[in-house]
Amino acid sequence: MKVDGSVGLVTGGASGLGEGVVRMLARNGGRAAIFDLPSSGGAAIAEELGDAVEFFPVDVTDSAGVEESVGRVAERFGRIDLLMNCAGISSGQKVVGRDRTPHSLAHFRKHVEVNLIGLFDVLRHVAVVMSENEPGEGGERGLIVNVASIAALEGEAGQASYSASKGGVVALTLPLARELSRHGIRVMCICPGIMDTAMLAGADDDLRERLTALSLFPKRLGTPEDVGQLVKGFMETTFLNGEVVRLDAAVRLGPR
Repeated sequence: MKVDGSVGLVTGGASGLGEGVVRMLARNGGRAAIFDLPSSGGAAIAEELGDAVEFFPVDVTDSAGVEESVGRVAERFGRIDLLMNCAGISSGQKVVGRDRTPHSLAHFRKHVEVNLIGLFDVLRHVAVVMSENEPGEGGERGLIVNVASIAALEGEAGQASYSASKGGVVALTLPLARELSRHGIRVMCICPGIMDTAMLAGADDDLRERLTALSLFPKRLGTPEDVGQLVKGFMETTFLNGEVVRLDAAVRLGPR
């Protein structure tokens, strides 16, 4: 799949890892549809990047809005070649609090609703659009890339909600690749490590140094540009399918 001339739909595309993919597409001759909340900076990014990018305000937990917006993207661009699922939330909570209050069920449910169900809802509608694409070289019609986390594999204490939701994303990878192969659609999953995004915006220098020290090599935090380059490689290397790839400088999370 060539980036030049392709159409990508990026959830969470108004910031962080999703924005990195949007900018990669625009920089390399592709086009992008940003799915993000109405309150996000999606409109400003679309205005900055010009006609190649359009913002579609949508909450991935609004199923009717998701279906309508995917249809609008297909109508606007004529096809969808890449789905990049980056929309997600992350906040910690202990199963047994210090005051012995149990973990909030609403907290757990919200993470599953956004990170797993919302992801799958977008995916199921986009897969239908992709299945109707004219096949490219080798019969390929599309590529789906879902973002999980290294916390899906080695979550820390307090990450039960987040790790469970992202673990579901990891588990989707091979079944989806097997099922969608008949339509010429590949499925990949990325497990990012410690990334320099808005989630670390409030971190002081000491915390940033401690997080950076966890990386074996290179000694830095991951960036949205790293994710964009990896997705570009996925697009261009069509023998990649059904795999979960860690993007983490060999970080391994401890129990806390």
